Amino acid sequence: MKKIFISVVSLILVMNANVDAQKTVPLYQNPKATVEERVNDLLSRMTLEEKIGQMNQFVGIEHIKTAEANLTAEQLKNNTASAFYPGFSTTDLENLTKEGLVGSFLHVLTIQEANYLQSLAMQSRLKIPVIFGIDAIHGNANAPDNTVYPTNIGLASSFDTEMAYKIARQTAKEMRSMNMHWTFNPNVEVARDPRWGRVGETFGEDPHLVTQMGIQTVKGYQGDLNSENDVLACIKHFVAGSEPINGTNGSPADLSERTLREVFFPSFKAGVDAGAMSAMMSHNELNGIPCHSNEWLMTDVLRKEWGFKGFIVSDWMDIEHLYDLHATAENLKEAFYQSIMAGMDMHMHGIHWNELVSELVKEGRIPESRIDESVRKILTIKFRLGLFEHPYADEKTTMKIRLNSEHRQTALEAARNSIVLLKNDGILPLTEKYKNVLVTGINANDMNILGDWSAVQKDENVITVLEGLKMVSPNTHFEFVDQGWDPRNMSPEKVNEAAEKAKSADLNIVVAGEYMMRFRWTERTGGEDTDRSDIDLVGLQNDLIEKVAASGKPTILILITGRPLGVEKAVEKVNALVQAWEPGMYGGEAIAEILYGKINPSAKLPITIPRSVGQIQMIYNHKPSQYFHPYVVTSSEPLYPFGFGLSFTTYKYDNLQLSGSEISKDENLEVSVDVTNTGKMDGTEIVQLYLRDKFSSVTRPIKELKDFARVTLKTGETKTVHFTVSPDKLTFLDKNLKPVVENGEFIVMVGSSSREEDLLKQSFYVKE
Repeated sequence: MKKIFISVVSLILVMNANVDAQKTVPLYQNPKATVEERVNDLLSRMTLEEKIGQMNQFVGIEHIKTAEANLTAEQLKNNTASAFYPGFSTTDLENLTKEGLVGSFLHVLTIQEANYLQSLAMQSRLKIPVIFGIDAIHGNANAPDNTVYPTNIGLASSFDTEMAYKIARQTAKEMRSMNMHWTFNPNVEVARDPRWGRVGETFGEDPHLVTQMGIQTVKGYQGDLNSENDVLACIKHFVAGSEPINGTNGSPADLSERTLREVFFPSFKAGVDAGAMSAMMSHNELNGIPCHSNEWLMTDVLRKEWGFKGFIVSDWMDIEHLYDLHATAENLKEAFYQSIMAGMDMHMHGIHWNELVSELVKEGRIPESRIDESVRKILTIKFRLGLFEHPYADEKTTMKIRLNSEHRQTALEAARNSIVLLKNDGILPLTEKYKNVLVTGINANDMNILGDWSAVQKDENVITVLEGLKMVSPNTHFEFVDQGWDPRNMSPEKVNEAAEKAKSADLNIVVAGEYMMRFRWTERTGGEDTDRSDIDLVGLQNDLIEKVAASGKPTILILITGRPLGVEKAVEKVNALVQAWEPGMYGGEAIAEILYGKINPSAKLPITIPRSVGQIQMIYNHKPSQYFHPYVVTSSEPLYPFGFGLSFTTYKYDNLQLSGSEISKDENLEVSVDVTNTGKMDGTEIVQLYLRDKFSSVTRPIKELKDFARVTLKTGETKTVHFTVSPDKLTFLDKNLKPVVENGEFIVMVGSSSREEDLLKQSFYVKE
């Protein structure tokens, strides 16, 4: 009996111990439980205030300190790059984080600060980790000591979707090694106005190219969103901020639903289908409704129509702008109400959110169940990223991942493939006969080559154009005349000095363009919130080009810029034009390799280059009537068309074949074409397939890119390139905005660019 009693007592003690263990280890902290179980358990334990805190984001402490030192409260009102919170100290923010009332941080740029802020969150009652977001647009370049790849417009020039995936994957690894989990990229807006400063963030003007690059970027960032090397992608900005009515960031967009669905929506829907789990709304109002309170966009289209499962984040203080800019809300509280009820999940950023949203719930205007919807999505991502188990990054191993040799090589390869040769009268590739070369221009020897969304990097991690030239051609004497970095304040004396030295040079290289570096925010001429009323070269740059070229010596113009520039007059004066975009940390080396023929250029324009601002809107896929009456005095043709780019070799297109002359509406059509390298240098050609629905019930573009392929060919080699035209590529929206494939003639066009003279054509018919 005594033994039985002891056994019963032991059993009771074990059971009590298990109960105690369950009490001390909540289900949400059990990594073996499902994500759904963990979210449900955690949500049930949270106070209303803690839930609302998960929906709020703040800028980092170091960012606040810098902003406070450089901005007044008045300057703060219109600044969309820097922030602090008047009357709210960094100590207040630290305490708020310890209380579990902060869900996310942005503009945290070091692993040390990220780990510190995370340690504060780990002191909170429920120990919910914060998620760190950062604008890792082309690598995690906005933070120091990371690999800086070409910006998106350059990446798009490669038409290389595999490279897009590779860069995103490497970026994710570098981010996670810094304890950063969420990139505000890809920007899948379709850029249709070069005055807009953010063109360089996009993949260009064509919906199909933007879509394909965006899909692979999302997949590269997120992986399966279930490992320590994955980060959260963010498709942005939804929608139409890339066609503002006056070219300025955040100004109204007034577009038909047809244009939205045909041009701007496809890349976002594709991002959702690719698994993107966050989306950012656009600054602008759309057809009179601010995007940040637009229920049709956030709820009807994004969630209900497309099935988006992730969370929606606001852009920089744009919910507040419902009150202080758009004036559709009478106060901040009403602005928060409108945005949340329209579908917003997370607020970027500020101090009034927690208090006012709590009031809205307690007053019964916002159901707590609506708050739960948003918090559930945010917590799901935090669990999937493994932040509860691994809230910190290892400071000892971070630099083994960042800037490693593999990532550096990718940055160089991507730069080589991003640079577009637009003019060459035979001077390129350069030979050793040019012994004395003048190099000048604002971008000849400046870190600006990194592009927008780049922090200042160590000198040894950046190769400027001048440095690249010296590396690639060490036996050449390069005479450098520094024009400074600021095109608005160029020195006439320095321009004249360059003009004089050009006379004694064998060759002149002018590196012009725009200035994009963020640490001199108010002095930039390109990039975010740096929009233009024209697209000319700023300052004395045209004078510099003209005077240098007047020497009579061969002159090469290289453009470092994030947007197309109207350089028609400059092009007339130079022997070669290289559109280098913002080529990243090894841009100077890649440019020099192309100039000296070490690399054969292969890139093509992902956006049309107009002759002047007066040609805007200038896009290749316009409607048939757009130039029914051409411009007088000036040309109606672009300076350079979409898809155009030269090589050091030549390619012949021949034998365009279709698998049939008639197909049914649900049938595929196979297209093939022979491409031959007829020149004297191995190269890579970007073969482009366009379609036109010749007669249709609503007007259709004169041509639309529907497929492309990068084809590498040795000298004399011929390859047959195959494309499949599936029914979705023939589909358009009818009079009722319903997708349809109509009977009739379709024209297949295959060639080296969107220019008519560069395309082979053949027709087929769709029949019942």
